[in-house]
Amino acid sequence: MLRRWTRHALLSLLVLIVVASTAVWVIEIYPRREPHPPLRLAQGTLALQHARIYTAPGAPPIADGTILIRDGLIAAVGPQVAVPPDATVVPCNSCVVTAGFWNAHVHFTERKWSLAEWKSAATLNSQLADMFLSRGFTTVIDLASNPADTLSIRRRIERGELSGPCIYTAGTALYPPHGAPFYLREALPWWTVALLPQPATSEAARRIVHRNLGSGADLTKLFTGSWIERGRVLPMQMDIARVAVEESHLNGRLVFAHPSNLAGTRVAVESGVDVLAHAADDTRGIDAVLLSTAIHNNMAMIPTLKMFSMTVTKDSHYMDPIHAEVRQFHQLGGQLLFGTDVGYMTDYSTEGEFAELGKSGLDWQDILAMLTTNPAARMGVSNQKGTITSGKLADLTILSADPSQDLANFARVQAVVRSGKVVWRR
Repeated sequence: MLRRWTRHALLSLLVLIVVASTAVWVIEIYPRREPHPPLRLAQGTLALQHARIYTAPGAPPIADGTILIRDGLIAAVGPQVAVPPDATVVPCNSCVVTAGFWNAHVHFTERKWSLAEWKSAATLNSQLADMFLSRGFTTVIDLASNPADTLSIRRRIERGELSGPCIYTAGTALYPPHGAPFYLREALPWWTVALLPQPATSEAARRIVHRNLGSGADLTKLFTGSWIERGRVLPMQMDIARVAVEESHLNGRLVFAHPSNLAGTRVAVESGVDVLAHAADDTRGIDAVLLSTAIHNNMAMIPTLKMFSMTVTKDSHYMDPIHAEVRQFHQLGGQLLFGTDVGYMTDYSTEGEFAELGKSGLDWQDILAMLTTNPAARMGVSNQKGTITSGKLADLTILSADPSQDLANFARVQAVVRSGKVVWRR
């Protein structure tokens, strides 16, 4: 009797192990295959006619021009471009065309992205249109999500199963030891928080970064300053940050940092981080000397101003110093990138971010550069993206009104072209 019970228990345990292993493979391992799918360009000829075209920030606009696209690339742009008879013509009716917008700070962490490998194309296309395409974004940078979801979405987009933006991803972020932010601990199950990478040594950080990049991440994200409690920031140890940056740079990848306050910003600057993923929201002690050092080290900044005003407070006593920090960084010659932190923030509209950037003293050409040329340069793809130039990828954002007249017009998106294909239109 005992022997029979033992055999039954062992068989049940074996079945449980097989079921659990299969579930892990289906949910976490299989979706991570083919992390860098090849880019597929649309075939055929497309022409946008009678558009006001901003080919690049600072360049004079083409008042009534045509963009000719052939096999996913810009073939010609100008006021008098011959359109071949086989072209599909998109009449613009005095619309405004710019290079495709970038959002350099997004996340795929909302529950609706879970198990993206197995969700229907209709469901995901609706979500991608709402979060990205309808806002004009042809390229986004995911600054930490579950790679099983992000890589699935990217692969399905690049294979043509979904309509969505080009996605760069940081994979999983690195946090200080016992340094998961309080808002993640409040939102996630304890076992998920326990699995977040929180290296206690520089060698552990090196292994995590190496593994993350090897599994498909395009960059590294560090929480150099983590809000572990309301009112308390835990900075990452300098040696851990330096090794994480070193390993990333040895692999030719950029490092983005969440700074939060003076200590977190100092760790980011002194460790050699490439991009501040936010302005520091606790600005005390952050002065022109520190910002100048960051700029001298070729560091860029993503302000994410709307996120602060929406998730913390609109109170001017809180927001004004952050506006001043962004303004000073810009005046000192620092490179700014556009990003909204959507995914963490569930309001996807962009009007508020453009308004907040205006309060920081930025004009429409500054913001156009943040949306186009600056992120393309920072990610090393200026030869492919960022301007409307013959030979570059046909990533275009079509607006119904001119942003040079009103910053809010950056949010009035009429259509989006990605790699030569109209992927969304209002």
